[in-house]
Amino acid sequence: MATADQIKALIRSHASENSEQFYTTALQVAAHEARLGHGALAHDIKGLVDKARKEHRPVVLQFPKELQGFVLSEEPSVPRSALVVESALGERVDRIVREHRQTEKLKSHGLMPRRRIMAVGPPGTGKTMTAHVLAHELRIPLHTIQVDRIVTKFMGETAAKLRRVFDQMYDIPGVYLFDEFDAIGGARSLDNDVGEMRRVLNAFLQFIEKDTSDSIVFCATNSPQLLDEALFRRYDDVFHFALPGEAERKRLIQNVLGTSVPEKLDWDVLLAKSHDLSQAEIDLACRDALKEAILSGEERVEHAVLERMFDERRSRISSVG
Repeated sequence: MATADQIKALIRSHASENSEQFYTTALQVAAHEARLGHGALAHDIKGLVDKARKEHRPVVLQFPKELQGFVLSEEPSVPRSALVVESALGERVDRIVREHRQTEKLKSHGLMPRRRIMAVGPPGTGKTMTAHVLAHELRIPLHTIQVDRIVTKFMGETAAKLRRVFDQMYDIPGVYLFDEFDAIGGARSLDNDVGEMRRVLNAFLQFIEKDTSDSIVFCATNSPQLLDEALFRRYDDVFHFALPGEAERKRLIQNVLGTSVPEKLDWDVLLAKSHDLSQAEIDLACRDALKEAILSGEERVEHAVLERMFDERRSRISSVG
């Protein structure tokens, strides 16, 4: 029998139409039943989840041979509930989803949904995850453009490769993620810039301005100061990501730990220890604590273990710095 917390989690995820959280909780129920010796029931639950996920997977089409290895396509898997950012930014992400779900309605009034997004902010704050979330919520594939590989391997052909990518946006709709975008978008006035990269940037500006596909162009960078100012006015929206505040850190810890939250939890201590950690670092610390609980045969994470994992993350950052 599912625990009370699991039943409530199932109801909440269903009510909020969060299918991925629903599936995750259902698998937790299956694992719980397996521990009780109900192997057949656990197997049936897992089979139902696998079948439901398979039926809702988007079809990922194949890119031309010359782009294979430079464009990585995958099925979206990160739900909106997993993205923990400042509330105003979260609302802007939701607005893009809402606009794309009603594209035809906007087009009937001569309007278009936001399609060209620039995401800037420190590493681990949710930029790349937002691209995953958009793809998941809109049930379309995520295509990650390996900018550094295109630039370094085909220096003299980079603009031509980018043109092929933009051409494919019409035939293979999806979210096109240009991560570490400063490799292309560096300011044209930089002293160490070369003529070829200036031509690549000029070509990109032309491509993005002329693109009228239904795909989303999502560019992310940790170094907005390196970008050419001309880029920003080509985008429909610019998302600024930051390290999580107390409310975001608390929500992220609750999201990751789920029903494994410690019975005796001192939020003041945890919020202090997670201060200045990025969303990604907090996520990893919580998952490390979950591993410890699983390997120790515990159903809940111990508060002391969670504290230790946060301390380890902070020491790693300090040592790198």
